[in-house]
Amino acid sequence: MPSRTASTSLHNPARAVMIALVAILTAMPMAGSAQTPVDATPEATLEATPEGSGDAPWWQGAPCYEIFVRSFADSDGDGNGDFRGMTERLDYLNDGTPTTTTDLGITCIWLMPIMESVSYHGYDVTDYYAVERDYGSIEDFLAFMDAAHSRGIHVIVDLVINHTSVQHPWFVDAARAPGSRYRDWYIFEETNPGYAGPWGDVAWHPTPGGSDFYYGVFWSGMPDLDFTNPEVTAEIRAITEFWLTEMNVDGFRLDAVKHLIEDGRIQESTPETIAWLENYAAFIQSVKADAYTVGEVSGANSATLDPYYPDTLDQFFHFELAENALNAAQSGAPLLLAITVRNAQEAIPDARYATFLTNHDQPRVATRLAGDERAMRVAAMLLLSLPGTPFVYYGEEIGMSGDKPDELIRTPMQWSAAPSGGFTSGTPWKPLQPDWRERNVETLTGNADSLLNLYRTWIQLRTAHPSLMVGTFQELDVEAPAVIASMREYQGERTLVMINTGLEPTGDLAIAVPGMDAGNGATDLLRGGPDIQVSVDGTLMVPSLDAGSGTVLQLSSGS
Repeated sequence: MPSRTASTSLHNPARAVMIALVAILTAMPMAGSAQTPVDATPEATLEATPEGSGDAPWWQGAPCYEIFVRSFADSDGDGNGDFRGMTERLDYLNDGTPTTTTDLGITCIWLMPIMESVSYHGYDVTDYYAVERDYGSIEDFLAFMDAAHSRGIHVIVDLVINHTSVQHPWFVDAARAPGSRYRDWYIFEETNPGYAGPWGDVAWHPTPGGSDFYYGVFWSGMPDLDFTNPEVTAEIRAITEFWLTEMNVDGFRLDAVKHLIEDGRIQESTPETIAWLENYAAFIQSVKADAYTVGEVSGANSATLDPYYPDTLDQFFHFELAENALNAAQSGAPLLLAITVRNAQEAIPDARYATFLTNHDQPRVATRLAGDERAMRVAAMLLLSLPGTPFVYYGEEIGMSGDKPDELIRTPMQWSAAPSGGFTSGTPWKPLQPDWRERNVETLTGNADSLLNLYRTWIQLRTAHPSLMVGTFQELDVEAPAVIASMREYQGERTLVMINTGLEPTGDLAIAVPGMDAGNGATDLLRGGPDIQVSVDGTLMVPSLDAGSGTVLQLSSGS
């Protein structure tokens, strides 16, 4: 293990001064930036459109879908997914007609990295102003954007700014020539500071062809940019404006944001990082007021996210909530999940967090839950009924499996039982999962009770009822430990959601709903049947829920 020496700040006095001044520097106009920041902040925008006002931002509660372009749909038979293939499959996600039920009904897409890169995944960018050549041309991308927007789908893209590729021209020049203008865009030290990264891995790497060392928190192929340098901030702002205006994207998922500015051995969520994000968020708002930003703070819970509110990005992924939703689905015991949701509601303003089950870095839901259909259904219902903005990783809705290494979590989408799963007419860049002949869109569409059709139903229900999208959340008591029950309310619309996470039917359930008296009623939006009336003692008697099932009741006022 490398020896632990003084921090970078002590090794490099000039950089230490820059770190101390970063909050001031990032607030100042940046020379060379396309537009200087204004006084507006994301919080100011949210105050103008608070939850319950009828003017919630488009992203609040919107069902989103994460796509790895290389694995989604291949239009030309080369085995790699591409922009044209995605465009051809948009009707599967949302056909633009609210009255149809054959599409998923999503209203937001997150594209994993699409900028030019040397790796299959794209998280080491070599050109921020170009699209990945395997995916097609800029014209192909713009055509995709137009097609998505015409269907009412917003599109955000992964923006990887913590680091570049070691092959990015900036770093190549900086490593080759100590006098390069890009030398101070990265973090170099004459001697190895010796301390490890946050996970105990090597963070300092020998400079190619040189005698010094550079900082790369993830690995040697991804050197960190130095955000204490105003020139770096100015360039990132220019890149940001290019994608918002020239490429017409609706926002960004920002990768690894807690690592933007380190202070020696303090390598996560530093005050300087928060200050930089506050000013960057204000800049984004000045360029495109309705742009959406969601950040990755890996492993985050409500407490670790607290420093990022209220004035940085719009939302952050809530990793603890994802973990406990899966645990509840697997165990049939939702208590810990209920506590996590309660803490999030209390700690994070206006449900400004993003929910998910798994993503491109984690074993897929079907693998995590050992293929248990009941548990997968419960997980889906939890994701699509809780507060926050839910993200569905592509293929999750058909129960695609996948485990580490990462390539096997990012395998091609399984569209049909045709050769290569309907993904390509050629040879897929990576083999499909073994169960692709059974677990595919075409086959599951034909089964009314399939996981895919459950996703369709619950997503469409969410988008049809504002209370499920942006409504307040009130946890309700019910005498069944496996049931999680909540009331969502928005502008007079009230819905009661009850999910049986357990392994057995519940039997009829008596539940007291605040504000309801005898004569009030409830309409079952999922199972049909006669309306349920409130009894004289103010109790709503809900028919038994089967194992792994849920119901959504629209509550009415009495006559």
